[in-house]
Amino acid sequence: MDDDVSATDTLARQGDDQDQMSRRRLAMAWYGTASAFFFVYIGAAMASAYGSVNAFIGIVLSILAYGAINMVLSKYALLNRTTVAQFSRTILGRAGSAIAMVIFALIAIYYAVFEGSIVVFAFQEAFGGPYWLWALIVVAYSTPLVIGGARRFLDKINGILMPIYFFGLIAAVVWAGAVYGSSDAWATHPAPEIAFASGGPGWLATFAGYMGIWIMMMFTTDFAALGRRKDVRFHQWVTFGPLFYVLAYGFAAFVGIFLTFTIPGLEVSETGVAGGIVKLMGVLGLIVIISTQTRINTANYFLGYSNLQAFGERVLRVRMPTIVWVLLSSAIIYLLMLLPVVQYLLIALAWQGVLVTAWVAIAVVHIVLGRGRNHEHAQIGDHHYRALNANGLIAWSVATVIGLALLQLGAIDPAFAEAGATWGPLLTASSAALIYAVLWRANPRSRTGLIATISDH
Repeated sequence: MDDDVSATDTLARQGDDQDQMSRRRLAMAWYGTASAFFFVYIGAAMASAYGSVNAFIGIVLSILAYGAINMVLSKYALLNRTTVAQFSRTILGRAGSAIAMVIFALIAIYYAVFEGSIVVFAFQEAFGGPYWLWALIVVAYSTPLVIGGARRFLDKINGILMPIYFFGLIAAVVWAGAVYGSSDAWATHPAPEIAFASGGPGWLATFAGYMGIWIMMMFTTDFAALGRRKDVRFHQWVTFGPLFYVLAYGFAAFVGIFLTFTIPGLEVSETGVAGGIVKLMGVLGLIVIISTQTRINTANYFLGYSNLQAFGERVLRVRMPTIVWVLLSSAIIYLLMLLPVVQYLLIALAWQGVLVTAWVAIAVVHIVLGRGRNHEHAQIGDHHYRALNANGLIAWSVATVIGLALLQLGAIDPAFAEAGATWGPLLTASSAALIYAVLWRANPRSRTGLIATISDH
């Protein structure tokens, strides 16, 4: 290994943590992502499609899977200060890393557009007025929250808004029960008859549905890179582990399912649930919606502009102040909000789910087979990395083709739609992991995209 690589690696592992976020600040910043209203919606959607019992089983399995995977990813990112962009250089090479950065930036921006649109719908429900004006107001008040970097705003704004989110949703449940009465309908909604060949059991379909938001794994990696190494166990279990997903998925799903089957005529959509809360609670409901969406959008805006900046500087060689990248990202978000993005939610989730699940599977296999060793060398420039790294690119490409083929099969023949939605994410992740593991053994020279060293013998 080159001396400069070895020295930098040592500094990266043993460096001072004082410039990193404390455990409380990072936890508060990350827990802001728990308040995405999409998490309330998806639980209700799964219960409506597959029955409440199947939804609950699938959600519990998802919480366990998310918790376990993110314990692995967060530990690695914390110890090595490895972001998605840096990790992608290793498993995919420089060009592959550029692709990953673009995908990550676009997905974060898409979520910012979608979650921001929920606030716009809530404002319109409460006050009326043109969509474009409320969209402009939402982007205008969201943008200043990310100026100055994650360390300065995420923990503060999310610490303030967390009680409003948590107790606001509890109030919505109590309020709905008091107004419309409570029964066990939300817990006993029947499962439709779905043949195994069509989509598999409902609980498996629910689990696969939650794989569509494995982007949270990539979010975890970028956030964990901001933490201190001495706090690794706390962050593994509390910040990024199972406890977080009990709140983000378990609690949110309960609220969504209860409200959907308690409020008469409530549409099972994210905008429908949000509108139902505003109708039920009035101004208080509007405050809850604004609080929940502002919390999640601080993360979306931050990850959107930061990955857009990384792509622009490292690939396009465009150097601009961070504030310019923030404003550029916000302008893109506003223009996209004027399009009917909400209508394409399920399609977008399916496509991005294929790309992201393949990346996550490869990342986990890389860490496990590499025994957690640092192959990212976060402080090393791109010129130390290959343009393309065969192992990762082959595994990612083949798994992506498999996933997209199953999705297209469902689009061509509606009879296979359920099968594509259920088996697509599962086969994408398993094939990516298997292919990468085989190539790890068969082609050890491409275990890392770093030119200066050959990975394990």
